[in-house]
Amino acid sequence: MVNVTARIKSKGKDFEIMVDCDKAIALKKQPNISAGMLRDVLAIDVVYSDYKKGFKASLSDLREAFKTEDVYEIAAKIIKEGEIMLPQEYREKSREQKLKQVVDFLARNCIDPRTNAPYTSQRIELALKQVGARIDENKNTDEQALAIIKELESVMPMKISTKKIKIIVPAIYVGKIYNLIKNLKKEREDWLNDGSLSCVINLPAGMQIEFYDKLNNMTQGSAITEDVKTE
Repeated sequence: MVNVTARIKSKGKDFEIMVDCDKAIALKKQPNISAGMLRDVLAIDVVYSDYKKGFKASLSDLREAFKTEDVYEIAAKIIKEGEIMLPQEYREKSREQKLKQVVDFLARNCIDPRTNAPYTSQRIELALKQVGARIDENKNTDEQALAIIKELESVMPMKISTKKIKIIVPAIYVGKIYNLIKNLKKEREDWLNDGSLSCVINLPAGMQIEFYDKLNNMTQGSAITEDVKTE
């Protein structure tokens, strides 16, 4: 167990708590954090203005910034909206894991257009170093990999093995799914009279199962999909 500082700035003042690093990171990924979830995460049930100096935040400052004096409610907000100060070793490990995920994604989905042969993970990792691609451990793996392909094309011909799919999304869900498809190559995008979105996308082969799961969850199964045959 490694305890680290989590902090946030509110109303022009700094607020800090001490948390278990792994548990706080896992909690931050949750869609909602309740006060009760903090009991095993907080190392000390205190909100500080400066932990290193041992300065506790005043009750008046807490009330002004968070509308409460409850340590757990405040800690939930700090973890969800603030910054967890990760140790260098943890950041490097997290970045290495994300790099492996990006390389695996590219190896599963990309081919050499000259031969239609797949690239090895070793070749892709070497190319990433050649172009100096920056891997962000906090960004979505698939979206990051798709964005990096443009950089890799400067040192190696690369083509994504894709499947063409037509999607019709009811108007009420368009806002939710737009982030899901924004980095995919779209051949057509039409807005229907009722506000629904109809588009034809090229979906990487390795993303298909995950994509359909997300699409169905986001639209409660109301999206219509259809394979488009290539001529």
